[in-house]
Amino acid sequence: MELLADSANALAAAEALLARARGNLAARVTRSGSIDSARLDAEQLAAHGLAWMATYVAALRQLRGWAVRLDEADELGEAQRLILAVGFGEYLAQLCGGIAMGQGEIARPHELGLSESDLAPLRAASGPLTGGLAAARAALGALLGDGMPSGGANGIDGGLGDETLELIRDQVRRFAERAVAPHAHDWHRQDRLIPIEIVEELAGIGVFGVTLPEEYGGLGLGKLAMCVVSEELSRAYIGVGSLGTRSEIAGELIRVSGTPEQKARWLPGIASGAVLPTAVFTEPNAGSDLASLQTRAVKQGGNYRIYGAKTWITHGARSDLMTLLARTGSPDSGYRGLSMFLAAKPRGSDAEPFPAEGMSGTEIPMLGYRGMKEYEIGFDGFAVPQEALLGGVEGEGFKQLMATFESARVQTAARAVGVAQNAFELALAYALERRQFGRSLAAFPRVQLKLVMMAVETMMARQLAYFAAREKDSGRRCDIEAGMAKLLAARVAWSNADNAVQIHGGNGYALEYPISRVLCDARILNIFEGAAEIQAQIIARGLLAGRN
Repeated sequence: MELLADSANALAAAEALLARARGNLAARVTRSGSIDSARLDAEQLAAHGLAWMATYVAALRQLRGWAVRLDEADELGEAQRLILAVGFGEYLAQLCGGIAMGQGEIARPHELGLSESDLAPLRAASGPLTGGLAAARAALGALLGDGMPSGGANGIDGGLGDETLELIRDQVRRFAERAVAPHAHDWHRQDRLIPIEIVEELAGIGVFGVTLPEEYGGLGLGKLAMCVVSEELSRAYIGVGSLGTRSEIAGELIRVSGTPEQKARWLPGIASGAVLPTAVFTEPNAGSDLASLQTRAVKQGGNYRIYGAKTWITHGARSDLMTLLARTGSPDSGYRGLSMFLAAKPRGSDAEPFPAEGMSGTEIPMLGYRGMKEYEIGFDGFAVPQEALLGGVEGEGFKQLMATFESARVQTAARAVGVAQNAFELALAYALERRQFGRSLAAFPRVQLKLVMMAVETMMARQLAYFAAREKDSGRRCDIEAGMAKLLAARVAWSNADNAVQIHGGNGYALEYPISRVLCDARILNIFEGAAEIQAQIIARGLLAGRN
């Protein structure tokens, strides 16, 4: 097939250009064979541009892999071919001309030391795809304008290739469309906690134990299954899609680093949904700089006493277990002085959110992401028994937390894909229904272009997230892949939501329309689980260190 051959040639040229860019930047930021942090900081724009270039190349690679799998199964239809053509045509053009890292931030080739002669092979190889971009966009736009649904689980095959995963997707989607989607906007507007009945029903279908071993009551499935579940739930409402995130983080921490006693005590309850965890890591003045955390855990007899303040604690009041990161070392001990605790707490209520001695908290009002609520928590001698120290050894907290970040970022990428899909579906439905100047909005070229790119980039982000999950399931290190998946998917979710509001016009700004909620929900994805800039820094460092 000519399109697959053209995309293979263009991908090879893009990978060669990426290798050249990486070599150019490495020469500028390394000293005696090692990365010089001061030089890397001075070259941050170029370094993050390299991360975005690598993310684009990875997205193209995975999009083409998806198309090849469908072609081999004789399932590559017209819509899929057009998604491949548009994805390659658009991203290749941006690789040659400049990638938007954020509003007003463009990473251009010359900033990575790439000359016109360096770009020439990619321009030549991508010519058939960039030259045919306008026609491919118009053809896909016409399909969308005729009402064809698009996206992984809603009309275009996401390429899972696994009957079990498809059955899981169907089950979760049916639940989400019945129990979540019709009510999500009211929960958001009333700033309500997700009803406990929803939490219980999620527990009943195994959402909280997807990746936990069967011996502890989990389903014993992999991160790809987690992606499918998270995507489908977040497509209905990110709050519900995120309920499992805290269980995933806590379960991963305990499964990987816990003692046998800690695993036996906590994992069955987490898997069944009887124990609702929350992650208590962030501090008001620390953010992503975990080495500067100052919340202290002071050993007193058979307990540790916790002193300090934490913030952005999701589902903090209604949780039963805190995975709590605190300093057991000296104030200047950095990462090595941090320890992780499995701190039990009583479940709070609206009237008394934190009914525990030595612990108090207040809610943080939020624009979106409201279904679990966010809190600031203060600790003044809160008691944690010494057997709650994760793994039983002090000073291992940072290392233990880092071991969970790959999974957390893969899951966040999947949540972002779900939000992106929801925004696209809302925009398409509105564009088909709304008529202006005697025709539907979906018939106007600029509206079609928005819809086309929403469909295409959602699929690209989906395939990159699935790839990162497969890497994790295969036991391979995937911090770069997970970072790329999160980086791209979060941007796509925000772009889709923003474009969907634009398609809705003034109605998109009205609280009664669900897209107003989706816009607020989408914005957080570029911030939590590692801000976009942090992701880009991680990816760049990994690439410059020779990984991937």
